[in-house]
Amino acid sequence: MNRRLLLRPLVPLPAACKAPELAIESSTIIVAVVETVDLATREVLLRGRAARRPGGCSPSSPAVRPGGEAAAGLPAGAAARIGARPRTPPCRRRPRPGPIARWRVRARNGFRSLRPMGFTCGIVGLPNVGKSTLFNALTRTAAAQAANYPFCTIEPNVGRVAVPDPRLDALARIGKSAKIVPTSLEFGDIAGLVRGASKGEGLGNQFLANIREVDAIVHVLRCFEDPDVTHVEGGVDPVRDAETVETELMLADLDSLERREQGLIKRARGGDKEAQAALNLIAPLKEALSAGRPARSAVPKGEEAAAARLQLMTTKPVLYVANVEEASAATGNALSARVAEMAAAQGAPSVVVSAAIEAEIAQMAEADRAEFLASLGLADSGLDRIIRAGYALLGLITYFTVGPKEARAWTIVKGTRAPAAAGVIHGDFERGFIAAECIAYEDYVALNGEAGAREAGKLRIEGKDYVVKDGDVLLFRFNV
Repeated sequence: MNRRLLLRPLVPLPAACKAPELAIESSTIIVAVVETVDLATREVLLRGRAARRPGGCSPSSPAVRPGGEAAAGLPAGAAARIGARPRTPPCRRRPRPGPIARWRVRARNGFRSLRPMGFTCGIVGLPNVGKSTLFNALTRTAAAQAANYPFCTIEPNVGRVAVPDPRLDALARIGKSAKIVPTSLEFGDIAGLVRGASKGEGLGNQFLANIREVDAIVHVLRCFEDPDVTHVEGGVDPVRDAETVETELMLADLDSLERREQGLIKRARGGDKEAQAALNLIAPLKEALSAGRPARSAVPKGEEAAAARLQLMTTKPVLYVANVEEASAATGNALSARVAEMAAAQGAPSVVVSAAIEAEIAQMAEADRAEFLASLGLADSGLDRIIRAGYALLGLITYFTVGPKEARAWTIVKGTRAPAAAGVIHGDFERGFIAAECIAYEDYVALNGEAGAREAGKLRIEGKDYVVKDGDVLLFRFNV
């Protein structure tokens, strides 16, 4: 018996499709026949909000791909066979990410999910402290305007830099790899902040929006005197500058928590347990911010992930960079010593660099850099120290894959298990994970590669519960 289905439209049909119902054979798979919208959008239309929203949906918004309009004028059976596929109405589309929060959309088991492309350190500080000069040197470009006036960086410049790791060269030499591929870290140069930014002064709102997108903060502090470079506060005091930026971030976080708290209180009164748990988390954070302490100092143990979801700026880890004059690049000066003391009191790392010297080094040939650094009494560049410190600040570690084509470093978060580590290479590796052949870096080098490690019994077969360690040389077995 030929069964038939009756479909009724959710919204008024176009003039060409005034039939009250459409008869469709059950053997035909129909995605959409006429112009329509989903139930959530229909509710928006009924309340009349879409008409007041820029780019919002309206009953005349096309909800089918080209071909759906042509199908509207055909008989019901012909329209059914066309089977026009719906597209997402404009008001339901996912907004594009910001310039720092880079995302990758990929299909997985029939679903599309957002995954972060990498880890980002935002370079922040007052105007004219050397942020853009440092960023230019880090990325070895002149993309950021290193000009001597406030707010010369308005949109954040973003660049990926290779993480220096001498272990990779040793592995490539032993494995006779044709190519070396280091891991990388993302840095963003964010516009300078001034006093009153939490209330919108300067480029405050834009600054705060950009800094919320980063994973860690690299706070550049000016530790040199130069009459040719203006200072927004009138004089050089790195500790005062750090307090200015930190205060603005704390005020913005406190305002964010107070606004969030109002809605949670209403839900908690109605018996919402999740809202009550959120209030319990917010209470110590709000108390710390009100007392002039960053939220990171009051995060309850075991609640780090929940606190991160609040998107507070003062919960992000901080690396202080003391930007000194060229003569103090190797030893630092009195101002950088004050920065180191302040950072130690907070339990935060600090690095001394001379952005001017780093900019010169970035323009040199690779062969000349070591000699130039030695003449200054430096074992390595300040940029390498910043990159390694930023890498550690984010709690990241590196594992390696070695083969004849390439020796490659891969970035994972400390504590990652083997299947998730395999998924960094490709999603199929994680889904079809069977086991991982693992050799510690020290054993790989000491025994001259995989064959020697296997003969000495240093090659291990690890399963799904293995927590990958920094420096592991891995080969994944999988089946999809």
